[in-house]
Amino acid sequence: MKPPVDKGSLALGAYVYAVLAFIIIPLVIVIPMSFGTSDYLKFPPRGFTLKWYEEFFASRQWRNAMWLSVQVAFLTAISASVIGTAATYAMVRGRSSLATLFQILLIGPIIVPHIALAVGLYLFFQSIGLSGTVPGFVLAHTILALPFVVFTTASALGKVDANLEAAAMSCGASRFNAFRLITLPLILPNVVSGALFAFIISFDEPVVSFFLSGVRYKTLPRRMFEDIEQNLTPIIPAIATLLIVLSIIILAVAFLMRSRAKT
Repeated sequence: MKPPVDKGSLALGAYVYAVLAFIIIPLVIVIPMSFGTSDYLKFPPRGFTLKWYEEFFASRQWRNAMWLSVQVAFLTAISASVIGTAATYAMVRGRSSLATLFQILLIGPIIVPHIALAVGLYLFFQSIGLSGTVPGFVLAHTILALPFVVFTTASALGKVDANLEAAAMSCGASRFNAFRLITLPLILPNVVSGALFAFIISFDEPVVSFFLSGVRYKTLPRRMFEDIEQNLTPIIPAIATLLIVLSIIILAVAFLMRSRAKT
């Protein structure tokens, strides 16, 4: 006699596969279009060419936008990892009564809609002269990336025995040296993973970058939006494909680092 079918498990499985299809189908459409020979977006594409990738790298405007996004993402990864690690340490090891409020403020960028955050940052940065500048981009993207760094680092810091630091401090080490020499090496893979996540979030961030971009400084997502409005060509799918490959590589590196840290 066959066991009864669990309808709940079937429904959950169908839901999971539907979500995966929702994520994968756009990739199946976008990636082939980046190799099509047509001068406009067409699916299924005709022929095969690397023309659109060549035009992307040959264009000075696209290269400048890409280089700006790389600079901002790199600086964001550094600032978010430093600030996020310090904030995580304060939350996990600290005993302040304001810890709950501190946690809410850190995860705020995930809860607050990006459009609302973008408008607020634009108005504030405009008043202090940071709108349309690299420091403005880095500061805004750091705010967006902080929650992901905190979550990644907290998962490792919570597993580190605080008595190790106490033992080091009892031997004469300062709290900072105890953290630097004992705790940081143990959580370093997660800190680096958080920095990689921050890099991806910054490099591919469109909404806040759209509001903060000026005439001189335009990130790659902002430049893509302008091209979509004015001259929609297969260069856009080509750039999207490059961003997908970059994200997969960075996520794979982060996964490998965290897996090795567990072994």
